Amino acid sequence: MPGKTLVEKIWDRHRVADLGDGTDLLYVDRVLLHERTGSVALKSLGEAGRTVRNPAQAFVCMDHIVDTLPGRSDDTLMPGGKAFIQETRAAANAAGIQVFDLGDPRQGIVHVVIPEQGLTLPGLTVVCPDSHTCTQGGLGALAWGIGSTEGEHALATQTLAVRRPKRMRVTLTGALAPGVTAKDLVLTLIGRHTAAGGSGYVIEFAGPVVEAMAVEARMTLCNMAVEFAAWTGLCAPDDKTVAWLAGRPFAPKGADWDRAVVAWADLRSDADAVFDKEIELDCTEVAPVVTWGTSPQHAMAVTGQVPDPAADPDPNNREAQRRALAYMGLNPGDRLADLAIDAAFIGSCTNSRLSDLRTAAAIVKGRHVARGVRAIVVPGSMQVKAAAEAEGLDRVFLDAGFEWREAGCSMCFFAGGEHFGAGQRVITSTNRNFENRQGPGTRSHLASPASVAASAIAGRIADVRDLMD
Repeated sequence: MPGKTLVEKIWDRHRVADLGDGTDLLYVDRVLLHERTGSVALKSLGEAGRTVRNPAQAFVCMDHIVDTLPGRSDDTLMPGGKAFIQETRAAANAAGIQVFDLGDPRQGIVHVVIPEQGLTLPGLTVVCPDSHTCTQGGLGALAWGIGSTEGEHALATQTLAVRRPKRMRVTLTGALAPGVTAKDLVLTLIGRHTAAGGSGYVIEFAGPVVEAMAVEARMTLCNMAVEFAAWTGLCAPDDKTVAWLAGRPFAPKGADWDRAVVAWADLRSDADAVFDKEIELDCTEVAPVVTWGTSPQHAMAVTGQVPDPAADPDPNNREAQRRALAYMGLNPGDRLADLAIDAAFIGSCTNSRLSDLRTAAAIVKGRHVARGVRAIVVPGSMQVKAAAEAEGLDRVFLDAGFEWREAGCSMCFFAGGEHFGAGQRVITSTNRNFENRQGPGTRSHLASPASVAASAIAGRIADVRDLMD
């Protein structure tokens, strides 16, 4: 009998019952909410006459709708947003659920705050009504996005009925070239295998490049798993994971910590484990990547030229590419590095951690944002913001002409009320470049924080390697 994959080990430890037809009832360790979906789930739960089974294992972050402007309050830019914020706060407090609220020095994006506080641990099951819950797989947790109805079920029972996904291993070999980051790797993966390439799978990212990668970079990899259509993504925990978690406020302490570290040591796929699909990516051949179109799969090296839809043999792809070119205001053969930008955005659950800000600041330091370009930095949490300010990173960005904001999702997506203008070309460290994602008619190009910083300085999409010492 073959060994087990990492996912199978976590799955088996949480299986409460086999429901048949490939579906299991899983115990859920953490239920996360934010103000955009939290008020709906908690209100519906109350209307059904049910209560939260274990409030100590549920947590709310105010992140999606809240403003990130200085002096913010509940009076968010989003029409009706104030009600979402206040209703979520009231319902969570009534249920006894911990809220990382406005004014709390721990507030921020749920996928940044929860790991940061030591609430996401290797081997746990974590759910949230948010597709980028997969981010937390970077710590070796099985974390996935759910709907509001599933959120109610998880709150009421601490379990979920889940159909067992297929297992894929993506092995990253070789080494990273200068200027290449986890964001470039995962965009390359999606570009080569399409945005549907991971459909039906839970993906384990593995290989020497992952092992050499910092924990926060692994979170970036896993964050984008959902853009690959995967059910979720995760990395096996290791000594780096343990060191990253040590001393976090909610992480186990004393003898409990020692026992936890011993238990985590087995959280890796056995050498003879069998995956349903294997992909290998030689990272040595990857360059800094920027998207040209309206899907994460529209990704190419920053030195590339916009493709000609006529060259694609698939009629569906041809039509999608034609529509993307029209929306993005591009023509076949346009060079990415020639495209002037109106704005640059560093933030989101993908790339707003302290390591991201350090990388971007290293490019920006001693330089200035190009005339006419609006450049914005939004830290992922107030803790990240405080740490960055303690290092003087805020001063680097402000001196260069960037806006320095409060923590939150901000301009990652339009639904929070903050947005860029119609027709504006934005290079962004976020995860989605769909039509209207950052505002009606806004043209978004996904890239790493380093590439965003370099482009803000150049006033056009830029190759970060040209600005590296």
